[in-house]
Amino acid sequence: MVTEATAPAVLVTVLLVTVGWRSAPTGLGGLGWGLLATVFASGIPIAYILGGVRRGRLTDHHVRIREQRRIPLLVGLASAAGGLALLAALGAPRPVLALVAAGVIGLVVASSVSHWWKMSIHSAVAAGALVVLASTFGPRLLVGSPLLVLVGWSRVRLGNHTVGQVVTGAGLGALVAVTVFTPLHEP
Repeated sequence: MVTEATAPAVLVTVLLVTVGWRSAPTGLGGLGWGLLATVFASGIPIAYILGGVRRGRLTDHHVRIREQRRIPLLVGLASAAGGLALLAALGAPRPVLALVAAGVIGLVVASSVSHWWKMSIHSAVAAGALVVLASTFGPRLLVGSPLLVLVGWSRVRLGNHTVGQVVTGAGLGALVAVTVFTPLHEP
């Protein structure tokens, strides 16, 4: 249940809607930006993955086999980059753009690492989400850090990753969020 609840598509969706709403909390504008960003950052990529599972090209929606990850990660990267360009052209709020930009950089990192090694993308997204939430709502949200251990435990317990893959994923996810989202989200 932990793995499903903290799947990258789930966390990215919740994060984009939350950050979008926060960027314009008095109206539906911010929520609309978050939902539009979600289409490109998680909707199209997960639709591609689920289609690949249905056609038998991918074994499962978590893309557990490292050799199967390359194309879905590149589709996610292309979708997020295209979404970022569209959002920028339409004048999306800066925090939404910063979050999608961090996602694009995160996918570049994940694609690069996954070429040789199966880093935990679940842990990367969870750690990045924690940094984004703390940057957006204040450092008091870092109290949620123990949840990263729960995410990592679930990935190791299911036999999908080693402890090293979970720790590396979390470290890289947090690093991308700190270096990309944090400086870009405020005007």
